[in-house]
Amino acid sequence: MSQQEIRVEAIVEGGKASGGPPIGPALGPTGVNIFQVVQKINEATKEFAGLKVPVTIIVDPQSKEFDVEVGIPPTSALILKELDAPQGSGTPNTDYVGDLSIDQVKTVAKAKTMDLTALDMKSAAMIVSGTCVSMGVTIEGKTAKEFQQEVREGKWDEQLDEPLREGN
Repeated sequence: MSQQEIRVEAIVEGGKASGGPPIGPALGPTGVNIFQVVQKINEATKEFAGLKVPVTIIVDPQSKEFDVEVGIPPTSALILKELDAPQGSGTPNTDYVGDLSIDQVKTVAKAKTMDLTALDMKSAAMIVSGTCVSMGVTIEGKTAKEFQQEVREGKWDEQLDEPLREGN
């Protein structure tokens, strides 16, 4: 890629990108083959089917070569996927859209490993549960704030005593 590379950022549904907005209009002026870009995006994001996924398309305007970088869906999207819920609560302090198990919290934390500043599963669970607070999601039948307090008190230490990343 040359120093004059063009970067296009978009949010697409996993495995279902198309040549329409936002990708087509943004890439049209670059002269790159939009169909090939869309194919590569769909191949790279198929494991995130049904989720909104951030992608960055990097284009070399001279050679028309391109590369696609796929980000990780937002924590809120991963939580909604675990709950099979369409969206979070509009009034998260009173209306709850679902209840996560501790294993589901750990699944979300592991999926977000590269984006989280946490070094261990306990800290990662606290971060995920913080997102649950604003979404109206309970954890193990408790509000997310109650769950966080129990984590601080050590009540979940046995379940959260595992490395977040390989090699930790």
